Amino acid sequence: MSDATPATPPPAPPPAPSSGGFGGNGGVYPVTVEFNRDVRVANWRPLVNWILVIPQLIVVWALLIVSRVLQLISFFTILFTKKNPFIDVQTMILRYWWRVTTFHTFMRNEYPPFDFATTRGTSVADDAVLTIDDPGEMNRWLVLVKWLLVIPHLIVLVFLFIGAAVVVLISFFAVLFTGKWPEGMRNYVIGVNRWGLRVFAYFIFLTDAYPPFSLQ
Repeated sequence: MSDATPATPPPAPPPAPSSGGFGGNGGVYPVTVEFNRDVRVANWRPLVNWILVIPQLIVVWALLIVSRVLQLISFFTILFTKKNPFIDVQTMILRYWWRVTTFHTFMRNEYPPFDFATTRGTSVADDAVLTIDDPGEMNRWLVLVKWLLVIPHLIVLVFLFIGAAVVVLISFFAVLFTGKWPEGMRNYVIGVNRWGLRVFAYFIFLTDAYPPFSLQ
């Protein structure tokens, strides 16, 4: 009988990287849009937020003009270098837009900060969160067709935003009389904005990962 020690079995191979998902980051879409606040809002907010937000809307309008100029420049930088040098600035613009939207739709009491920090993370603690992962080297040919690829999303979003407008109108009275946003309705409005912001981020060349048809 042999006393030889049985050979140690070879270690199990490491798990293969996921081939699905969005952009190889474990199935999580690289544009994150969240609103981390409870549903309670001061009853009078629906009556005044639309007025108080006017200075912020002027800033958003100016920032969106800057965004379109940067989109045009980045079209050529990606086409020739595969890099978008304006990811951080564009992220700041979308984050600013999202903060103002949450105030405009009276989902918050706190006035959104006039914050223009161009960091991918949240530079100012705020309940409205928007982050975009670094896309690294991008596909130069996608810049030629992204305007076409977003068309199915735009068709769906037209109907979703019409629904969101109705929900905001109903919630106007709900907040006025109860001091609370109906949670399901608020989740819908947040989801529609999340969808729209992801599509916009894709359209202005902040990611190559095609946006999901999802409110989540």
